[in-house]
This record gives sequence, structure tokens and C-alpha cells, in this order.
Amino acid sequence: MISTSQILTIHNHDRELAGLTYVYPVLSRRAGGVSIGINLNPNNACNWHCAYCQVPNLVRGKAPDINLAQLESELRGFLNVLVHGDWLEHNAPEGLREIRDIAFSGNGEPTSAAVFPEAVALVARLHDEFGLGAGVPVRLITNGSLMAQARVQEGVSLLAAANGEVWFKVDGGDADAIERINGVRLEPEAIARHLALCAARCPTWVQTCMFRWDGELPSRHDIDAYLEVLMAAGIENLQGVLLYGIARESRQPEASHLSALTLDELEEIAARIKEKGLTVRVSP
Repeated sequence: MISTSQILTIHNHDRELAGLTYVYPVLSRRAGGVSIGINLNPNNACNWHCAYCQVPNLVRGKAPDINLAQLESELRGFLNVLVHGDWLEHNAPEGLREIRDIAFSGNGEPTSAAVFPEAVALVARLHDEFGLGAGVPVRLITNGSLMAQARVQEGVSLLAAANGEVWFKVDGGDADAIERINGVRLEPEAIARHLALCAARCPTWVQTCMFRWDGELPSRHDIDAYLEVLMAAGIENLQGVLLYGIARESRQPEASHLSALTLDELEEIAARIKEKGLTVRVSP
């Protein structure tokens, strides 16, 4: 049974709106319309703990065992009502009633699923079955932390074969900033290596969330260190940067530290990134 109780908005990315386990719709600022989410972490488990994360009851861990038959049934049923029914007319705002992507995202790190490559192959097959075409890409939204694993690289290569793309999270440029923002102690060199591995296998955008912390703007050092990570990964291999701010309230204990940047403040940061020769898309 596919259902929603309210019109989609950018402010509500409730994974249970459609009443399904693995498949959910959202209105995506960055995608510019309706995104069909694939949630391989219905247990709310992630190996990171990002300060701005909107997932309630977030826990440390990895994806549970995935029922691929259920995933296929849910996605086929949902695509059927979107493509052949009137779901978009009733549940999406006028002017945004268009499927813009199918995105592996959800309530944790999707590549932590043991069957990640099998899930990518399944989604790519249904994407073709419903004739969604190149205008509705399959995307992976990832923190990239598991990119050195062979099965993750296999999944990313399958994504590339399906004309998909990766949105790879980079929020900080030094170990202290990464720990404060993403809740994990990780050297920036490791992020750069993983980003380079990903970009070598599939078209890759960097997705970056920036905000005020205790009222303070990201410092010049913060931006310089962040840019060094991108340069170490090889700017020429990246599609660009998706720079965005906070549109929904964090559900983490760190929420009280965070406040949104203005569009002008985000545009100033974007200008610094563009100086390195990168395309930047800004979503306040």
C-alpha cells in the first residue's frame, strides 16, 4: 500500500511517508524535484555521526541484512504509481511534479550494506524497466568512508555503467573539523584518497554542508583546508561541488551549536571554490 499523509516539502524528509521499509519520496533542493530515496539503513545506523543529521535516534553501526526481494517489490510498486498513476499530482507541489532521481541515501551510510552492489544492479534494472532515461539518474549519496572496499567499488562501477553519479560528502578539511562536524576522527588525506578512488570509477560531485557553529562563520583556515582536500583528490576529476546549508533541524545533540548561513554567505564560499576551477551549485 503506497500512501502519504501530506504534501512533500523540502523541510520534511520523513523516510516513512510512503509507508514502506526501503523506499521513500522526498522533495530535494539539490535535485530540484521529487527524489525517490532508497534507504538501506532502516535501523538508523551509520558509521558517522554528522552534527546536522536529521535522522532521529541515530546509532553507530552499519546497515542490517537487506531483503532484496522486498526492495524490488517496493520500488516496482512505487515507480508504478509515480510513472503510471497520479501520485505526483496529489503529493508534490505544482511545478515540482517530476521525478528527478533515484537516490541511495536514507538513514545511514548506504555502502555499509553487504549487498550494496546487488542493490545498485536491482535499482538500475528497474530504472530501465520503467524507461526513466538519462534525465532521471541513479545517485549514491555517501560519506565515502568505505570506498576502499572491493564490494563498494563494484557497486560504484555498476552505478557508472547505469549512467549514474555519486554525491560524496566532504564537510571539513582538517581532522579536528571532521571530528566536530562528522563525528569521526579521520585524517583529510584519507578522505582525499577515497574521493579520488570514487571519481576514478563514476562521475562524482562533492556535497558539502556549511553552517555557523556557535554563531561563527567557517573561517578562512576552514575553507583553505577544505579546498586542499579537493585538490589532493584531483579537482580535474570532479564534476563540481554541491554546496548547501541547513534547511531542516538537526536531530542530534549538537543541534544547539548550528545555525544557517545566508545565501550571500554561501555564495561567498562558493566564489572561493570557483576560484579553483570547480563548478558550484548552491542550495541555501
